[in-house]
Amino acid sequence: MNIKSGDYSISKRLQSFHHAINGIAELLMSQQNARIHAVVAITVILAGFLLDVSAIEWCFLVMAIVSVLVCEAINTAFESLCDVVSPELHPLVKKSKDIAAGAVLLSVIGSVVIGLIIFLPYLYQYC
Repeated sequence: MNIKSGDYSISKRLQSFHHAINGIAELLMSQQNARIHAVVAITVILAGFLLDVSAIEWCFLVMAIVSVLVCEAINTAFESLCDVVSPELHPLVKKSKDIAAGAVLLSVIGSVVIGLIIFLPYLYQYC
């Protein structure tokens, strides 16, 4: 890989992180579903600490949380881009948006299943 002088710098990397953080903030400020996912993620994290889940279980919980938030972010970015490219309602744009929203739903369903598999045995112990 040929890196030209000046292509890589700490300030450019920091600027990239700044843009990414702005994107996350925009997602949370503008998307109600993203805020709901964030609240559920915080609840899951608190439950994980309270129930003292294992390291392996933490790995699955983190991957589930991240998958939902990443899908929501990609869906939001995709919908925004579609709105710019085709401001008028077009059947193929609707289809694309529905498929992207379906990806979020699939991620949520999978995450709920992971959460149930992990938390139900702990909760069963306390009942």
